[in-house]
Amino acid sequence: MSRIQLLSPRLANQIAAGEVVERPASVIKELLENSIDAGATKVDIEVEQGGIKLMRIRDNGSGIDRDDLPLALSRHATSKIQALEDLEAVASLGFRGEALASISSVSRLTMTSRQADQDSAWQVQTEGREMAAQIAPAAHPAGTTVEVADLFFNTPARRRFLKTEQTEFRHLEEVVKRLALSRFDVAFQLRHNSKVIYQLRQADSELEQERRVAQLCGSAFMQNSLKVDLQAEASGLRLVGWMGLPTFNRSQADLQYFFVNGRVIRDKVVSHAVRQAYADVLFHGRFPAYVLFLQLDPKLVDVNVHPTKHEVRFREGRLVHDFLYRSLHRLIAEMRPGDDSGRTDPGGSGLQQTAMPTAEPAFQQHNMGLMPAANSTAGSSVNYAFSSQDRPVAGAVSEQIQAYAALHVGAEQTEAGEQPCPPLGYALAQLHGIYILAQNTQGLVVVDMHAAHERIVYERMKQSFETQGVRSQPLLVPVSLAVSRAEADLAEQQAVMFQKLGFELARMGEETLVIRQVPVTLAKADHVQLIRDVLSDMLVYGESQRIQQHINELLATMACHGAVRANRQLTITEMDALLRDMEQTERSGQCNHGRPTWTQMSVADLDKLFLRGQ
Repeated sequence: MSRIQLLSPRLANQIAAGEVVERPASVIKELLENSIDAGATKVDIEVEQGGIKLMRIRDNGSGIDRDDLPLALSRHATSKIQALEDLEAVASLGFRGEALASISSVSRLTMTSRQADQDSAWQVQTEGREMAAQIAPAAHPAGTTVEVADLFFNTPARRRFLKTEQTEFRHLEEVVKRLALSRFDVAFQLRHNSKVIYQLRQADSELEQERRVAQLCGSAFMQNSLKVDLQAEASGLRLVGWMGLPTFNRSQADLQYFFVNGRVIRDKVVSHAVRQAYADVLFHGRFPAYVLFLQLDPKLVDVNVHPTKHEVRFREGRLVHDFLYRSLHRLIAEMRPGDDSGRTDPGGSGLQQTAMPTAEPAFQQHNMGLMPAANSTAGSSVNYAFSSQDRPVAGAVSEQIQAYAALHVGAEQTEAGEQPCPPLGYALAQLHGIYILAQNTQGLVVVDMHAAHERIVYERMKQSFETQGVRSQPLLVPVSLAVSRAEADLAEQQAVMFQKLGFELARMGEETLVIRQVPVTLAKADHVQLIRDVLSDMLVYGESQRIQQHINELLATMACHGAVRANRQLTITEMDALLRDMEQTERSGQCNHGRPTWTQMSVADLDKLFLRGQ
């Protein structure tokens, strides 16, 4: 090997470019972050051939001083930090001072800038080689324009790794979308090959912000999302944004945007917390959709762990995980029929959410059987055993329809002295022994009776299980398992937690554990693998829900078998009782498998079907 020697500035910049500049989208990200950090309120982006041929970004920010222009293209040159204390509480998007130097080493870069108090603008140019930057006067309004042409023109090996124009532009467009979601106070315009793709104005009001989110993420997301604004005063954490309803899920994680102090990030602690919050209501293999913003003290998060700044490290990862999981889990649990979030639903889905006061349920589950309700909505004790001997006849259904025909559709409340119409209305009939048809003030409600009752029984079983606690049984022959020293230490520290979940673990050596007792409900489970998974989760995320998930899966199976089956004929009173229970049960919008339990069709929707008023 040759002797150690210093790399040339050009080669050092090109090596750094390999970390910062992967494709045109990487360039756009760095330049847009600089514009936002400069206080820009308007940014215009113009690209040609997916950004490979040309990328031009113009902003109305503070601009760069004439003497600082050549320095801005040097490595490790930045105006955003000056001491180590600044790095420990970074408030800007960019701070590493490598972006412009790396970009200029693999492209033909021209930067023109003027500060508001300067008489003229100045321009600096480089062409990817070691040379003194040339400064010349130019015409330009207050702000900065950066033009990057012929990306990787001097590194053909890197250029060959670029994909097609459409693919590169798709990545670039995603970067613009993320930054547009993170900064509603900035106007963005994106043009590709002279065609306007996005024209986003500043969004100051909540309605304007929702319109921007709908424009970037689709109107269907906004129609099926819940506004989030939660705060933990003790820790200083705040979570705002929009979370999609469980029924609005995706086949892949392509509509998940999470921002920490305005910076879009990908973090395993965050992803795990959100996934756990949706675990009990999401269909198997599906992904939730959300646009969420976490605000916290910059000193509590380290953003300097990756060159592209996509990853962060929380100083209190367990605290952040618990806050996200418990907040979102509670919101999902409180999604009940008829809840009103104060936001109109353009899609007319009728799923408007806030917390509803919990009342005594009409259904009571005991040993997989249904007992008479103590307080029925009709004011008398009724047996809701779903007996097939008590079937509604056509005359009874007709009388029920006539009784509810006086309800005025769209009225917020009935006349004085009368009870307001419940969110899910009153039952009219049963369709094919599967669906309950009900009428409320909005129109027609259709309920899948098996799915709805399955969720009701499941939630009652979980509550009963939590109240009675976990029963354990000793193993006839204790099972030993080999673990790492860190896992053994953790198991010893968390012995109380394992006992609460029904496990008794004993440490028999530095890297050996023994399982002495297991929960009765998990007697047939793979205990060794389950303990390994729990310890692994706790080492990475600070906690684990695996044992509880296994227990919930067993309860969900029991609830599915215990719920009312299809083709079971119900009386009107029984159907009404089921509707009232849905209104009072957590997560009643989805069954145990994540499928929707009910849907709403407004009178306007029905009028469209029959062309009324046209």
